[in-house]
Formats: sequence, structure tokens, C-alpha cells
Amino acid sequence: MATVVVSALPDTSMHPDISAQPGTQDTGVESASQGSYYARVALDVPLPGLFDYRSKTATAVGQRVIVPFGQRKLIGMVVALPETPAVAPEQLREVIAVLDDLPPMPPTWLALMEFASRYYQRPLGEVMMPALPPPLRKTSAYTGKLAAGGPVKRLERRLARRRLKPEDSAPSGVAGSVEAPTLNAEQRAAVERIAAVQGHGVVLVRGVTGSGKTEVYLHAARQVLERGLQVLFLVPEINLTPQLEQALRKRFARGEGEHDSLAVLHSGLSDGERLQAWLQAFNGKARMLLGTRLAITTPLPRLGLIIVDEEHDASYKQQDGLRYSARDLAVWRGHNQGVPVVLGSATPSLESWNHARQGRYACVTLAHRAREVALPTVRMVDTRRLRLEQGFSPHLLDAMQERLTAGEQVLVFINRRGYAPVLNCSSCGWVSQCPRCTAYTVLHRRVRGAHLQCHHCGGQAPVPRACPTCGDQDLKPMGRGTQRIEEFLGEWFPEARIARIDADSTRLKGSAERLFSQVHQGEVDILVGTQMVAKGHDFANLGLVGVLNADSMLFAQDFRAPERLFAQLMQVAGRAGRHRAGGEVILQTDYPEQPVYRALQRHDYEGFARYALEERESLGLPPFAYQALLVAESRELAQALQFLETARSLPEGSPQAYPTQGQVMLYDPVPLRVVRVANVERAQLLVESHSRPALQHFLAQWSHDLFQAGRDARVRYSLEVDPFEI
Repeated sequence: MATVVVSALPDTSMHPDISAQPGTQDTGVESASQGSYYARVALDVPLPGLFDYRSKTATAVGQRVIVPFGQRKLIGMVVALPETPAVAPEQLREVIAVLDDLPPMPPTWLALMEFASRYYQRPLGEVMMPALPPPLRKTSAYTGKLAAGGPVKRLERRLARRRLKPEDSAPSGVAGSVEAPTLNAEQRAAVERIAAVQGHGVVLVRGVTGSGKTEVYLHAARQVLERGLQVLFLVPEINLTPQLEQALRKRFARGEGEHDSLAVLHSGLSDGERLQAWLQAFNGKARMLLGTRLAITTPLPRLGLIIVDEEHDASYKQQDGLRYSARDLAVWRGHNQGVPVVLGSATPSLESWNHARQGRYACVTLAHRAREVALPTVRMVDTRRLRLEQGFSPHLLDAMQERLTAGEQVLVFINRRGYAPVLNCSSCGWVSQCPRCTAYTVLHRRVRGAHLQCHHCGGQAPVPRACPTCGDQDLKPMGRGTQRIEEFLGEWFPEARIARIDADSTRLKGSAERLFSQVHQGEVDILVGTQMVAKGHDFANLGLVGVLNADSMLFAQDFRAPERLFAQLMQVAGRAGRHRAGGEVILQTDYPEQPVYRALQRHDYEGFARYALEERESLGLPPFAYQALLVAESRELAQALQFLETARSLPEGSPQAYPTQGQVMLYDPVPLRVVRVANVERAQLLVESHSRPALQHFLAQWSHDLFQAGRDARVRYSLEVDPFEI
């Protein structure tokens, strides 16, 4: 039977933003005894520790193996070669197969996985195995009819049939097919500052929207590529990859059909596409890897530069499984491998900005737009005494008409998809409620009719013909989403070509790329969109941005809400007037005096950051404190709360095991704002400390004790370090 080795990982705390040396790993092959080998294996199972197996053949650290686990067969990763196992050798089960279709994973990758496991308090196997492309961790890919050569060999044969052999695709140098534009003084200074980094260093590039941060990235990347090294380029969302991929291919293409110098990696790819991109990066044939957050765990043998664009974006934080921050892992990986890291944003996260203030990060500022076009004018429209037409003020409608008459494009931003947030009966007050969640169902309209959908559990239901409570047939939608805005604008501006870009309209593969292409080619007059359109896109003919319903984020319970709102509004405002003077932003609000809006009018990030950091410091909130969040789920809320109470009392039962307990605050358990999702009740417990090492030492012991407490209580729980939303 497999042996759980709980003490296999050192119990140390590390900080993604500071120096940390990983533990050494033995990557050789050792024989434990004559004709017998032992392997300590990490498996993707919800159990702490590692598992010892006996092997008839030698294995290496970083090699994958197929092993029996209960009644199943799993692929795991060899992480150690003990001379003697933790239990008697005769009690060990044997390795079924040693997979040799890939070389062992490199020590730098193993170190990154070990750090992520320790810091985010997850079993090593649950970190390592999901970081691999699905075909490399599925036993079905190595058994039955698929056994011949495994997925790697099958991919190579498929590429050979297409006459696109991987070994022929590695470029011998770097040559540009499109001449790079001349940089201005600010851009040149930024590139020189990045180039001046010797070994590891973090450079925070704060540039106003349209300042040419992408050109800074490309020039810095060229210098690295010319030295024969690889570049990892991270973006927060999949829809940002097509236009950046096109720019990279034009700038760094080797010749007709030879595009393997660039690999693209994100969750929207098929398993085969993801495996191909991963292998190109792993074997060094891809000189550049462009991807979303999952790309941070890709092994790159000659990594020379990491770029994290829009580093403030919440999409870099994984919200299930290993709840890691790709930005923070990028910083740690850069330090561990002696590689410079570039963090770029018009609105850096307060954590990164605070590091720059304290001198931990170098900081360069691009204060002017690259095309010498002024930043757009931001105008507040006080809607408290105005009569609105479907959420639009007369000022915004008139401004839209002027821009359309002038042949310019207009962007209407509302961060709420669907037709209306809720369906209401005016007779009795009934509202459309999800039967499985403590949330309203959103009205969606399609060509074939309408339906109600819950944005939490995904459940759908037909629209009732009459009120379920009183029978009144006059049910009305309350509020507005992107679909309703699109419908209204089609009636108000019948000659305008209108496109909607949100999670619903881009559900099919390639649909987002097609819609954005239509906007760039001038085939759209009015673009209605959510946060998908707010960042990274360079709309040449966009003259006006109208912002609806921004106030909904002003008074959110999460302390990070003002920071997210300011960043979102700065980003969407930056889409206006990027190629010509006279860009304008009209923001409708009932609270024009709010500091967030005032700073936005002045395009004053530093002023907002100073105000926000002073407020955070006075309240003892991040980045001046460090947090972890324990969330419990159960069929009954009382059961979840009881588990959290038990978790809160665990340190009191064995204070000697918690030497840093006095430096850690455990708050009272409380229900989540949306308590029930898919018939599961949820509650949370916040853990906080002013010392990151103290918190990490506490969490290491606490997570160990929580495992047994969770089994006894029969609840599901998750522990998130550095939670992004509370």
C-alpha cells in the first residue's frame, strides 16, 4: 500500500516578492538495494504528503510514473529517491510504468512547484500534476490503443504528416518582418532600465493608457532573444492574446510558415494544441511563450525575461484548486532563476506600487501617450436630477450622436451582462430568485426566446408566463444589462452598426477574435461591452466612451472595491482618443464628489494610490497586513459555521504547535455574502497577521490540523492565501 510521507516537504515560509532559496533536489538515480529501487511520488489527490513506491527499474527525480492508488491507476511525479522507504519495503506497491517520453522535469520547475505548494498550503501533487497539459497526466493516454509512444510521439507523428516537423521549426536567430517604430525618450529610458537589470530584478512600468508599454516590452524582448534566451509574456485574459500574438509574429517572424518561434498557451486551447505549445516551450524551440496565468508554470530551459502585462488584473489570481497569483509566482520565479521581471500597468496594484515606493522594485513612468495625443477628457454627469432614457442621460446620447455624425466609434461600458439583473412583479413584489442560490436570476434574451439564468450556479429556467405568487402577467425587467442596452441603442440609433462583446456573445471559440476584428476594421459604430473591452485593445477610431452603472461598485463590502473600480475606469477611459485628439469619457454617477471619480478626472493614479494606501495603513489592511481565508461548504450553514468554530479553536488545543499564534488574528466565522450556491451553504473565517513569516508558520501547522478536522466534520473547505476578494 502507498505510504503517506507527511514530513517530505520542509515547513518554511517564503514571500513571492523577496529573496528565497529553494531546497536542493537530488536529480540523479540511486539504487536503494540490489535490484530494488524506491521512488517518492507526488499524486494529484486531496491528501497531504507524498507516497512511496517500489520500482523494478531506476527512476529520476522529475520523471513521471504510473502507479496504483487504491483501485485506480494514476500518473504521478517522482520527487525524491529515498535509500530506504518510510515503511517496510514488502508493504510497498510497485510502480506500474516509468514514462520516458519526456526528459525529467528540470530542477528550476521542481523548485517553483515546491514553493507554490508550501506558500499556498496545498499538497505537492495537487500543484505539480495540474500544471502539466492534460495528455501528460491522463493514464488513458498511455494505455490501450493509445499506448504506442504516448501523446508526445503521437503529436510528433501528426506534425510530421502535416510537414511541420518540430525539429525543423527552431529559429537560428531573430529577424523582424516589420520595422520597429522609433521610441520616444520615456520609452527608451524604460527599455534601458530593464536592460540594466543584472540577474534578478523587478521593474514596474507604470504607463498611462496609450503610452506604448507594449513597444517597451517588445524592445526589451528583442534584446533578450538576440542573446539566445526565451521570453515569457503573460496577459490576464484569453481575448487579449490574438492581437498581441499578431504583433509578435509580425515583429519576430523568421519567414513564410515558420512561426514556431512563438507559442501561445491558455485554457481555451484543445488538449492537443495545449500539449504542442507546452512542448515547444519545454524543449526550447519556442523562443517566446505568450499565455494567460497558467503559462507561469511552464518549464522554459533558457528563460531570460518575464513580462506581466496589466499586472494589477484580478484574472491573474486563480479562484479554484491551487489559488495562486501568477504575478507573484512570476516574481518568485524570476528571483529563483536570476531573471528580470517586468510588471506593467496604467494602474499598478497597491501591493506593487507599495513595493516600488519602498525601493524593492525599480519603477519607470511613461507619463505621456506615444502618439503625442492628449489623454481623453473625463466629464461627470450628475444623474440625481436627470430623467434617463433606459439608463442614458441626454448629455451622453447627444455626445454619442455627435461622434457618430463625425464618423467616430463609441464604446458604451456596462459591467453587467444579460438583459436585466432581475425580473419583477409590480403587484406583489415577487422577484426572480434562483431556487438553488441566495441570488437573483438574470433575464437573458436570445433569438429563440428568453430565459432566466443564475450567474452563480449556471442554472436556467424558462421565463414564467405569470407571477408565481399572485398570477399577475405583467412581469417587468428591472435594471439593465448589455443585451438591453444593445436593444435600446438599436432603436435610438437605427442607422448605427452595433456590436456587443461580453461572455455571452463570445462563448464560441474564435467569436471574440472575430468581433474585435470587426471593431478594428471599422465595421462597428457602437460597441457595447463589459470588462472584456476595457483593457489592452487599441481602437484607432474610438472617440467617446460612455460609462453606465459605475456606482454599483462604490459601496461594495470588499475593501479592494475602490481600487478595482478606479483601475477599471482608468482602463476603459484609456480606449478613447488613442490615435487622434479630442477623446472624451462621460461617466454617469449619483456621487460625482467621490475621491475615486475625482482622481479619474485628473488621470491621477499617484494621488489615488496615496489616498488608498493611507486609508489601508490606518485600518491595518493589505499591503500592510497579510491574510488567509478559510471557506467551508456544507448542506447546512450551521454545519459549516461549526467547522469554522472548531478550526478557530484548534490552536488553543495545542499552543506549543503554534509558536506564532500570538502574532495571528483569527476573526469570527461569518456566512458569505452569497450564502448558498447550488444548494451548498458557505461560510468564511479570516486569518490575519502583520508578519508574513508568522502567518506562514501558523498556516503550515493549521492546514495539517484542518485536514483531520475536515474529515471528521464532513465538510468541504478551502484555504486561500492572499485572498483577492473577501
